[in-house]
Amino acid sequence: FFSFLPFFPMPTIYENFSAEELPALLKRPVFDSSKLDAAVSTVLKEIEEQGDDAVRRYTSKFDGVDIDAIQVTDAEIAAAEALVSDDLKNAIQMAKENIATFHASQKEEVKVVETRPGVRCWRKSLPIERVGLYIPGGSAPLFSTVLMLGVPAKLVGCKEVVLCSPPNKEGKLHPAILYAAKTVGIDKVFRVGGVQAIGGMAYGTATIPKVYKIFGPGNQYVMAAKSLVQRAGVSIDMPAGPSEVMVVADETCNPAFAASDLLSQAEHGPDSQVVLVTTVRSVADAVNAEVEKQVKELPRCEIAETSLGNSKCIVVKDRDQALEVANMYAAEHLILQVSDVEEFAEKIVNAGSVFMGNYSPESVGDYISGTNHTLPTNGYARMYSGVSYDSFVKKVTFQQLSGDGLKVVGPSVEVMAEAEELVAHKRAVTLRLASLQ
Repeated sequence: FFSFLPFFPMPTIYENFSAEELPALLKRPVFDSSKLDAAVSTVLKEIEEQGDDAVRRYTSKFDGVDIDAIQVTDAEIAAAEALVSDDLKNAIQMAKENIATFHASQKEEVKVVETRPGVRCWRKSLPIERVGLYIPGGSAPLFSTVLMLGVPAKLVGCKEVVLCSPPNKEGKLHPAILYAAKTVGIDKVFRVGGVQAIGGMAYGTATIPKVYKIFGPGNQYVMAAKSLVQRAGVSIDMPAGPSEVMVVADETCNPAFAASDLLSQAEHGPDSQVVLVTTVRSVADAVNAEVEKQVKELPRCEIAETSLGNSKCIVVKDRDQALEVANMYAAEHLILQVSDVEEFAEKIVNAGSVFMGNYSPESVGDYISGTNHTLPTNGYARMYSGVSYDSFVKKVTFQQLSGDGLKVVGPSVEVMAEAEELVAHKRAVTLRLASLQ
């Protein structure tokens, strides 16, 4: 069924498996969240009841720093800007422009439809008034996520956009996070991370405003907190888990490129999963050799190596099975390094974001192409979409009937309401029809 490679921590190569064995082969690592949920619930309850005091206490406990001022001041943001290089500022500006261009194209115009004469219906997208953005800032300060979430939020017109990110041991946020927040136009920034940040935005404190929807990635504690606060009436962007990538490659791929794509996700965290699917065993061997070579050169090599221990190379019999595997796995990031890539991509039905061809690395989507990098993981791409313009709006339907329009549809409403034994529903129509006689 499989053969182990003679070195660690390269992904195991699987081949000659049966159709019945495939689901187990694609199963992601399972994490027992029962104890985690209990611990997170305790923290959330204290945040709800004790507000800023609990936020400070848990920041000291989990982040190892005592903070007095929870909100970042304008002076701090200005000072941080001076610490960001011009090259990075220019790159952030380009990314902001591309993200804005792509997301602005998703805006829908209001269309009025007359379903019957005198019966007009339409739908209007309205901004979610208050949104909260969570930006991880631990081992990798994800200032790019500020752009991915902040740009569409401001583009849509959300009235209040707040941001939480964990402080370092000096009680400060990474300068690039603060610069990106200023560039986007974030209204308030708070030096709070983890469960306490999610609780603060969900329940509100004296300092942190309560929001209606929370966005952003995070570790297992953050994800558990987001899941739990939904029960308090707060919406979240999507369920999420560890970052992941699947690379589908054939003999036309460049093994070095494929290996670099696998490692770009493996370095995210020790619980990330990377999967190579190929129709050619020699490609699996070549990519693994490149992985072994490149991983040693990474500053985050220990994290990547741990992730690679959970990862796999799957040798399939043909392109059809490669397509089946890709759709069954429903990867957060799906990279296609195959011939006739457009034809192959047309048959993809489950994926967060698809990267087509040898010159479309996943990292371009992470930063600057314009698509959003906040994507469903853990197989949720089967039923969830990534963050988009629509993520920051709610769609409200309107209808307006003239007297003549009510005459057209009213009698049918009366019949249907009577059949459902809802007399008041029927009467609401009957009274109006009588007034039109």
